[in-house]
Amino acid sequence: MGRVTAPTPVIPVPPADLPGTLGALRAAGHQYRTVKQELRDNLLARMRSGETRFPGIVGYDDTVLPEVERALLAGHDMVLLGERGQGKTRLIRSLGALLDEWTPVLPGSVLNEHPMHPLTPASVAQVAEAGDELPIGWLHRSMRYGEKLATPDTSVGDLIGDVDPIRIAQGRTLGDPETIHFGLVPRTNRGIFAVNELPDLAERIQVALLNVLEERDIQVRGYQLRLPLDLLLVASANPEDYTNRGRIITPLKDRFGAEIRTHYPVDLELELALIRQEADLVADVPEHVLEVLARFARAVRESPSVDPRSGVSARFAIAAAETVAGAALRRAGLLAASGTPDGRPEVAVARVGDAVSVTSTLRGKVEFESGEEGREIEVLAHLLRTATAETFRAHLAGLDLSGFTALVEDGAAIETGELVGAAELLRQVGTVPGLAKVLDRLGLGDAPTSEEAAAAVEFVLEGLHLTRRLGKDVTDSGRTVYGGRG
Repeated sequence: MGRVTAPTPVIPVPPADLPGTLGALRAAGHQYRTVKQELRDNLLARMRSGETRFPGIVGYDDTVLPEVERALLAGHDMVLLGERGQGKTRLIRSLGALLDEWTPVLPGSVLNEHPMHPLTPASVAQVAEAGDELPIGWLHRSMRYGEKLATPDTSVGDLIGDVDPIRIAQGRTLGDPETIHFGLVPRTNRGIFAVNELPDLAERIQVALLNVLEERDIQVRGYQLRLPLDLLLVASANPEDYTNRGRIITPLKDRFGAEIRTHYPVDLELELALIRQEADLVADVPEHVLEVLARFARAVRESPSVDPRSGVSARFAIAAAETVAGAALRRAGLLAASGTPDGRPEVAVARVGDAVSVTSTLRGKVEFESGEEGREIEVLAHLLRTATAETFRAHLAGLDLSGFTALVEDGAAIETGELVGAAELLRQVGTVPGLAKVLDRLGLGDAPTSEEAAAAVEFVLEGLHLTRRLGKDVTDSGRTVYGGRG
């Protein structure tokens, strides 16, 4: 086998017209600003221009984002509090886009020191000695974001720093500040640092962050060292962890300027928008199928059988859409040899029956109440049927569907299933009165493909079954047979 090489990360190259020395930087009129001033100015600029402030964040425009903006304008560090899969980390990472694209730094400084505002004694001496001839570097905003997932084994050394034994071995003395190996927080100086799942951080480690938040400096072991850090500290926490597995110590909570509560999408349209944006679909998934999955996710979230403290992540609906697309692609692949009557291969288009596999593959994403042990798939299957019926009524209520029920009169039956191609399904139903109106209601009215028409037919058959107007049976081979009265 060939050797697999990991892709090399792309490091942005600064434009050639940026100043190269401290003197040139001053001549260009550059003014030193703290990170929080930078974020405030750039946020206000986006507000005034009407530019999108938080690209890719769905469902928070009227609730969470105004609170985040108020915190940034006030210069507050913040905690985002919410159940899993509510986009907390995505929101935190989006804050980096509010930083200046390029910022000047002292070359080689692990603390990203500003040439006009050096911190360490060595850097102060370097700036004083070189003056305006001091060469400067430029740091892209993508390099000014640091993140740490709080785990029980996280140490103060990881976050703040520790003595570097290698430098001691090289002959430096313990009192020399050059023997310090700085941790993640000081290395993100002049940037944004995020601590994910803060309550999971041991309480004695949380204490190490107190000075960072209030006095804005750090202390490393017994060193007489005061480094006034310049950063925005943001943390995330899950309410379940907040109260059960761990807690944020009271002095640390007090030092955060804002605690902001996140939430799941408040309505169906936002749930759908999130799926459309985030799902990486390998096949065409019609809108009515996506809506079934969005309603399904919301039904699971609201079900009394599911532990509400844990929540049902937005990733549940996204993974469901990707699973359904995968099922459609599998069907197209397996039917490739037989093809369609006109000789072309089966196109991968998802149908509502493809969603059945979701109940087994995604049950691990849901925390059920203790009394539901052993019934997980049964509960999910019921909620999926409910979501399908609701979508059916929402789109096809009041439509004359007698043409579909007439298909199975006199003992006739229609077979469908994961391995039934579109051509085979459409051959069984032939010309159906009312199909054109169904396609129009489902947004497939403009010259639908045979696969899209088959998706619509299967949706109608399943909806008629769920509303007790059509019988249904599943064969040992996994095919679904519609026929008779429900």
